[in-house]
Amino acid sequence: MAPSPASAAAPSPAPHRFDLDAVGAGLPVADAREELEQAARSGAMVVTAPPGTGKTTLVPPLVANVTGGLTLVTQPRRVAVRAAARRLASLDGSALGGPVGFTVRGQREVGPQTAVEMLTPGVLLRRLLADPSLPGVAAVVLDEVHERSLETDLLLGMLAEAGQLREDLLVGAMSATLDAAAVAEVLDGAAIVEVPSALHPLTIEHAPSPAPRLDARGVTREYLDHLARTAARAQREQGTDALVFLPGAREADEVVNRLQGLVSAGSDEVEVLALHGRLPAAQQDRATSGRRPGEPPRIVVSTALAESSLTVPGVHLVIDAGLSREVRRDRGRDMSGLVTVSASRAAIEQRAGRAARQGPGRAVRVFSEAELAGMPAQSPPEITAADLTDAALWLACWGTPRGEGLPLLTPPPAAEIRAAEQTLQALDLVDDEGRPTPAGTRVARLPIGVREARALLEGARRLPQNSTAARPAEIAAEVVAAVSDDHRPAGADLPRLLTDLRSGRVPGAERWRRERDRLTRLASGGTSRSGAPEEPGISATDPAEQAGAVLALARPERIARRVGEGSRSYLLASGTRAALPEGSGLLGVEWLAVWEVQRAEGRAADGTGAVVRAAAPLAEADALALGAGLLVDGRTAVLENGTVRARRRRALGAIELASTPVAATAEDTVPAVLAAVRRDALSALSWSEAATSLRARLALVHRELGAPWPAMDEAALLDGLETWLAPQLSARTTRLERIDLVAGLRSLLPWPEAAELDSLVPERLAVPSGSTARIDYPDPEDPSARPVVAVKLQELFGLAETPRLVRGRVPVLFHLLSPARRPLAVTDDLRSFWDGPYQEVRKEMRGRYPKHPWPEDPWTAPATARTTRAPQRR
Repeated sequence: MAPSPASAAAPSPAPHRFDLDAVGAGLPVADAREELEQAARSGAMVVTAPPGTGKTTLVPPLVANVTGGLTLVTQPRRVAVRAAARRLASLDGSALGGPVGFTVRGQREVGPQTAVEMLTPGVLLRRLLADPSLPGVAAVVLDEVHERSLETDLLLGMLAEAGQLREDLLVGAMSATLDAAAVAEVLDGAAIVEVPSALHPLTIEHAPSPAPRLDARGVTREYLDHLARTAARAQREQGTDALVFLPGAREADEVVNRLQGLVSAGSDEVEVLALHGRLPAAQQDRATSGRRPGEPPRIVVSTALAESSLTVPGVHLVIDAGLSREVRRDRGRDMSGLVTVSASRAAIEQRAGRAARQGPGRAVRVFSEAELAGMPAQSPPEITAADLTDAALWLACWGTPRGEGLPLLTPPPAAEIRAAEQTLQALDLVDDEGRPTPAGTRVARLPIGVREARALLEGARRLPQNSTAARPAEIAAEVVAAVSDDHRPAGADLPRLLTDLRSGRVPGAERWRRERDRLTRLASGGTSRSGAPEEPGISATDPAEQAGAVLALARPERIARRVGEGSRSYLLASGTRAALPEGSGLLGVEWLAVWEVQRAEGRAADGTGAVVRAAAPLAEADALALGAGLLVDGRTAVLENGTVRARRRRALGAIELASTPVAATAEDTVPAVLAAVRRDALSALSWSEAATSLRARLALVHRELGAPWPAMDEAALLDGLETWLAPQLSARTTRLERIDLVAGLRSLLPWPEAAELDSLVPERLAVPSGSTARIDYPDPEDPSARPVVAVKLQELFGLAETPRLVRGRVPVLFHLLSPARRPLAVTDDLRSFWDGPYQEVRKEMRGRYPKHPWPEDPWTAPATARTTRAPQRR
């Protein structure tokens, strides 16, 4: 029986077809439409096109038409996602959520007809981790790949693998400036389409400030004053819309305030708008939507988000501070953060180009040409400078722990990815093999950072329960929402910031409330961990200490204790010391959970070299419970004036909790000696001439040949003390000068390669006079220095070819000496020396040292170490 109309399945809607003639009208990229369509049929494509040529507008609908299915397109920032989706929907004549949709954190506008979905890399990455097959998706296009963000770099490698598993999935990458060949190689030979620039005439000027751009605190106020005046003057002269580039939101807001005062004093009406990630969506959209007819000219003051990923319509004037905010990591102090630095020359070019996309333009660079010449060519990839904790978990969930085997443009630094994996193990998010635990899998899919997600879920589960069932989840969500956003607590006092956010007294409170509610829903649905070992609950009932407990769940290594009564300096479990700001409401608190710490000098750092920027009080019981993985009980032994002294010590990481003297035993000697060497470095040891020479010889071989020859730099030797130094010690060895360093270094020699050592780097060099000269090998810490032979000039007569060491790789550098063993010349090209400079040396020296030979022809004269013989008497 045929189904009734009511029971029949509804037919699938026909795929939406974009009118590419209408969408691409007037866009330079439309000239490459045929080539783009051909590339879109190949399975993988790479598109390079300068900013403003329309690639973000035309390529996504073109790909959707070719593939006939949903096309996902990443933009690096939320404001760029919304702007790109809004523009494409407008050109398509449809509403957002129809054929064109978008998804950003906390906001989603898509529907059954959506053919192009704009989204951030973070949203796509978590979607890919949830289901690598991407069901219902026909194509994925990564835009602005040249920015080399961490998430986009990882997505490129992951999608390259996903494309191999799904032959029907098109993977594409687009950029303003990139190494297209390298990206195409990651995508297994993708088709490359290069769209040429369509710049109109561009005038470039320099207006450097008499005041420095940066000081120890960041961008100087005097420089911002100068930049605002320069921008106002240039806009008056040009009479058009202007775009001002600054490194961060704080500087952008300050310049907006200055400009509003300057333009209000003028006779012409000008609208001044800010554009950065802290602003509400409506204000961002206002700045990126373009000026309507009849509206006054605009000055849009933006961070780098308008550099390439976002077009601000109508701009013919650019004012550029030449600064950028980039991620930097201080591994020694376990600190990562954004620092203000000079922008790259590539970024400077892209910013200037914004002025000449729609007609003749003008770029005013508020720095000198000399400063431009000193700027780096490119910004470093984020993967080389960022904290890799999040990346390590994503890679583990993808099935490629540490990124091993994943095609990446730049692999993660080995030391950083190992440290990140150790952090994840301490947080119980990956196991000993680097595989994700069940908790790690859930955390990786939450739309916040890994540490924040762990604190959210564990806080909701372990905070004390009261009469309101959802209360623990809401407490955890409040804290995580505050630290995930761009808030800066006054005096580093996070509890005070939370109070201000709840009352709505600080900017961004409404945004914080929305994020708190969203995170509360996420936490409420993920607090169960059946089968997991039961961890102790959080004992604190004070709201401030509960906030500290949530922070400690995210960063147990930043649990901190005050170093002394009345001090504002704290010692973190990681070993870092940092000071609270003067006047902080947290002064006097014994235990802290620190969220953010920043390098600093002078009075602010209280002699620690760092300052706490966000923290909350922590109950001692919770510090010990939440930092349980860092608790150590054991003996410590130190070497003091040749005597080993031992103590029994209990500590939370670097924070000593208790220490009691105990009698030293024979087993304490070796650890004490090694600790002394690590404390005082290699100079603590007594280096004989033989040991110094052997170390330098081995260092040169390692420099030229690499493994298996051992590294001899100080860091490598200190790292391997147990391997080479410990075997030379005994229970009675407490005098460092008695240690046999030569034997220790020789124990590192690889076999059978060790038999070649004396031929690769001999201790002495035979010279034509029949004697030998000592070879002075370079310092192991100097990567470019050369081995030197100091020898009397007369001993080398007739030697044409400079001897070379390490299989002919390294020429000897001769210091040619006078008979008094003073230097006459330095050369590694004896042939040229005999044929040239020698004659000048001979002319000057033969009268000073008449008893020594100075032949006119050094090629035929016998080499000798002796004086000229006196004539025989008859």
